[in-house]
Parts: sequence; structure tokens; C-alpha cells
Amino acid sequence: MFEREANLEVDVEIRDDLTAVLTVGGELDMETAAGLEDRLSEQFGQGRRRLVLDLSALDFMDSSGLNVLIRAVNRVRESGGDLYLAAPTPAVRRILEITGVTMTIPPYDGVADALAAAVAAG
Repeated sequence: MFEREANLEVDVEIRDDLTAVLTVGGELDMETAAGLEDRLSEQFGQGRRRLVLDLSALDFMDSSGLNVLIRAVNRVRESGGDLYLAAPTPAVRRILEITGVTMTIPPYDGVADALAAAVAAG
């Protein structure tokens, strides 16, 4: 499943009934944030409660992207699941750290680490 919207690319890989990995690439900003939010909502609507976001190809993220992450983590945690961030680029990691998002959603070095944390959490 591959979708391109403006300067955002989102590839969804279903791991099991509860887990999906969304690889996000390009730019996550005011123009593209709704696209990612829609993709996350699709997965949530299909019962997936362990969502891993692979940010290794994400070049840029602004406050609109941060808001999508915060809304998504709140929604999934209300249902007993969690959102896992994997391999953010240095520029994206800096935004996450400056804004304190890493305190709420700690990033993992890679997708494998994030998936291991998701499985361990149940």
C-alpha cells in the first residue's frame, strides 16, 4: 500500500492484527499532515493498536506534524495501545526533543527496536 500526497509518502506494512508499520517520508507539514492523520485513522479503525512510525525518510516536520503525532498517541493510548517512533532523522529528532515530544513518545533507533517494544508491551 503506497500513497503519495504533495511531498509526503506513507507506506503501510501490516505486521499482524494489532500492529502496523507506517513508513513516512518527505515533508510532514500543514499541507500534508491530514494525509498522515488519515492513514493513522485507517489503521486505528481496522483495530490496530500498535502503530510504529518509521521516520527514517522524513526530511522535515513542523508543528502540524507534531500535532498529528500527539493526537494519534492520545487516541491509541485511550484504547490500550501505543504509538512508537522509529529512526527519526537528525532534523526531526531535534524538533521532537526541543518540543518535549520525546518525553511522551520516546524514539527508538530502528523499526526492529520499536517493534520489539510494541510486542513486549503486549
